[in-house]
Amino acid sequence: MIRLPNDDNCCGWYDVLPSPDDPVRLQGDQKADYIVIGAGFAGLSAARRLGELKPEARIALIDAQRIGEGASGRNSGFVIDLPHKFALEHPDTSHKLKLLNLNRTAIAMLEHWVRKYGIYCQWSPAGKYQAAVGSRGEAFLDHFETLLQALGEPYRNVANRELSSVLGTDYYQRAIYTSGSYLMQPAALVRGLAESLPENIDVYEQSPVHRIEKAGWHSAGKTHWKISGENGSLSSPNILLATSIFTREFGYLKNRMLPVMTFASWTRPLTDSEMECYNGQLDWGLTPADHAGTTVRMTADRRLIVRNTYQHVPSYGASVSDQLRTKVKANHRQAFEARYPALRDVPFTHTWGGTYAISRNFTNFFGQLDEGVYATACDNGVGAAWGTISGTLLADFAIGADSALLEDIRQVTGMPSLNPPEPLLGIGVKTRIRLAKWQSRSEI
Repeated sequence: MIRLPNDDNCCGWYDVLPSPDDPVRLQGDQKADYIVIGAGFAGLSAARRLGELKPEARIALIDAQRIGEGASGRNSGFVIDLPHKFALEHPDTSHKLKLLNLNRTAIAMLEHWVRKYGIYCQWSPAGKYQAAVGSRGEAFLDHFETLLQALGEPYRNVANRELSSVLGTDYYQRAIYTSGSYLMQPAALVRGLAESLPENIDVYEQSPVHRIEKAGWHSAGKTHWKISGENGSLSSPNILLATSIFTREFGYLKNRMLPVMTFASWTRPLTDSEMECYNGQLDWGLTPADHAGTTVRMTADRRLIVRNTYQHVPSYGASVSDQLRTKVKANHRQAFEARYPALRDVPFTHTWGGTYAISRNFTNFFGQLDEGVYATACDNGVGAAWGTISGTLLADFAIGADSALLEDIRQVTGMPSLNPPEPLLGIGVKTRIRLAKWQSRSEI
């Protein structure tokens, strides 16, 4: 039994988009040269690359939801170039430089597609602020500064009036600004990438896969795979799994990834008078120096976003109760009003969650899982850039191409470590999340 995505229906990014055309669903028994499962950043990039390199091939891209409804359309709209948190602490400088180059290649690819296809997604080279509230955050910020210096990466300290003039609040003591990250509207970007795919790619939405099985031999002597849904099936010698945490539902990487959900709320667009009270800039993004703190964004269309609260979700969205959603929204409200007391009357219009995969050893998986089965999984919370580059290179790997980038990604990835069995896993994760929240309470 494959457990399917079970996301809420109140993601602000997706809800403000125009209604899409009716979906094409998988019907009948069909064949393809390549099947890509999962139409997020990784799956879209893999399908695009296959379509470009194999114009004569039939490629099928299939997703259980509408494109943009899943995890890739639910993040906070950052495309981050720097290795993320724990990866930045890796002792091997060459390892970190490879990650940095992979991420920046992904950003360049995304920017190329945005420009080429006219994808309106608030794409912006705005950079990123990493900010501290109190002494605990300052200590993390000092550590971040040390890591940047060791890597030779440029940055700028921002504080006092300069910082408050950007953020519209004097809540933060100091921030480090790095210029390489981009901001965007994730659901709009994902949908635009799907709409601009090569013509030899058939896209099936709202077509959950209920079973994957070996179905004999392909004419070329390869294993023949068959995926089945409610009203149809697809057969192919090649399957690319761009399914992140859901990879374990197909029997691969089981007990090696942790499903975690983080939550966000945003306001309606601020009015002119509210903008005067806010008195900050548009189009910036802030991540917390303390990783368990609060992420804040001001969008180009005047919406303030607050993201915090983490939850272990073994059953994905089904693990989230109405009681938890109410508590999450209250947490967001408290964080918002602490930063913007003059805007306390501005309501949240949407509160949503998104599931992603992390591993205990903070290792991403990239490679072959079975004959004809390839996967990129476990983005460890950095999905947009990593999904884009890993999906592209997975397509290269699947067709036998080679490149310096492909060699780099194989060197910086590996096998996520095994998790302890349940119920020890659930108890341990919940305890760790609670401890992190308590330790970081001054930064939330």
